Amino acid sequence: MSHLPLEPIEKASIDELRGLQLKRLQATLRHAYKNSPVYRAKFDAAGVHPDDCRSLADLGKFPFTTKHDLRDSYPFGMFAVPREQCARIHASSGTTGKPTVVGYTLKDIDTWATVVARSIRAGGAKPGDMVHVSYGYGLFTGGLGAHYGAEKLGLTVVPFGGGQTERQVQLMQDFKPSIIMVTPSYMLAIADEFERLGLDPRESSLRIGIFGAEPWTNDMRVAIEQRMGIYAVDIYGLSEVIGPGVASECVETKDGPTIWEDHFYPEIINPETGEPVADGEMGELVFTSLTKEALPIIRYRTRDLTRLLPGTARTMRRMEKITGRSDDMMIVRGVNVFPTQIEELILKRPELSAHYQCVLSREGPMDNLTVVVETRPGLSPESIEARAAAKMLQHEVKVFVGSSVAVTLKPEGGVERSQGKAKRVVDLRPR
Repeated sequence: MSHLPLEPIEKASIDELRGLQLKRLQATLRHAYKNSPVYRAKFDAAGVHPDDCRSLADLGKFPFTTKHDLRDSYPFGMFAVPREQCARIHASSGTTGKPTVVGYTLKDIDTWATVVARSIRAGGAKPGDMVHVSYGYGLFTGGLGAHYGAEKLGLTVVPFGGGQTERQVQLMQDFKPSIIMVTPSYMLAIADEFERLGLDPRESSLRIGIFGAEPWTNDMRVAIEQRMGIYAVDIYGLSEVIGPGVASECVETKDGPTIWEDHFYPEIINPETGEPVADGEMGELVFTSLTKEALPIIRYRTRDLTRLLPGTARTMRRMEKITGRSDDMMIVRGVNVFPTQIEELILKRPELSAHYQCVLSREGPMDNLTVVVETRPGLSPESIEARAAAKMLQHEVKVFVGSSVAVTLKPEGGVERSQGKAKRVVDLRPR
């Protein structure tokens, strides 16, 4: 099996990497200060200047950037190049108010394609592979991000996008792609469709699944790998930082995404105080871009909770797989609950399927959490087995997560399928 060669920087020494990062960080801070009025105002208000950055540790003197900064400067106020120099505009789905808008110069598009190509190669791609892209195309960065990366790596791309699940399976049977790039929740919908059509998903041509855009657990990885007969690896990104390809797992270790540190500098902070914490400690992930032109991002608070770990398959540091966000977190009667904690417990019960939602409601002053979950295909929600599994799940959530929940069982197809990112939390509480 011939492999695609690594870029030299992926194996460079830590000293070489840190030297490159400092040079690029200083240039980014100067570029942002000089060309983005928003950054200039933020730096001036904090009493810092790009010249104050003499070491990587000095980055901590600079102010954070948040989603609010991007929304307040909607649409193009934070850009550090004139809008005419942008080759492309993307935007977040904007479920909570105005979308966050990001711009790319042609060089930014090339940088993005490079890091996604690197991610696909890390996932185990071989020359001649065909990549089926089921991430959504359009303003969402998933589809085009995956697409340009796969093309840059010299692979064949099937730009399908989301939805039309039956047709996706039909084309996979006909075209025989070896790699799929998709959200893990939609992969499960595709696996269901294989089975509905009387096909064994393990017999498909797929060898590798590169999954991102939503938090997913290692238990979900095992479930997908066993069901599909593939290697499942995690790709991480967010549109504000560039899109998918900020970090990605290496198939030889599958031990958390390697951060492409020559382009994105990571920090972990205490989410309450904003103070940096040491590598190895849990906290909120913060990113600074090192090579972006149109929208340099300085100390962007991702809200993702993780920790930084030493490099294994590459020199660059890894981050622990993201399984929670400080804003996906549900606070139920004073207990912090993440959907992924519930997912882990659901996946341990063979009577239940991986299709679930957490529904929050309020009775009087009390918040209630109901886990709505499908039984496995062919098992009635009314059966003794299914009801016993629901009781067990309820008990385990109480013991391991510390929150009392109700469990509602639905038959196969009873939980709404996502065409993209899974909607794991439904909040019915009055605003």
